[in-house]
Amino acid sequence: MTIISWIILGLLAGAIAKFLLPGRDPGGIIGTTVIGVAGAFIGGWISARWLDHPITRDFYDGATWAAAIGGSLVLLIAYRLLFGHSRD
Repeated sequence: MTIISWIILGLLAGAIAKFLLPGRDPGGIIGTTVIGVAGAFIGGWISARWLDHPITRDFYDGATWAAAIGGSLVLLIAYRLLFGHSRD
């Protein structure tokens, strides 16, 4: 996959992560999508490095999507834990 594909995958993964974890985010929609893109990269890297599942070149691979969404969820949870109370 190209870098553009990973960005698109990250945007969609960020939207899915936001859907799975509703609530107010400190960064809003822009912050959530940036977290989605970063989560896609990190999830893909973790999947290839430690889970012994190399990322395929296919955009529609289920494991690639699961890694991207999982990475986005982890980053979104960490972001909320670190910066979630800044609007109180």
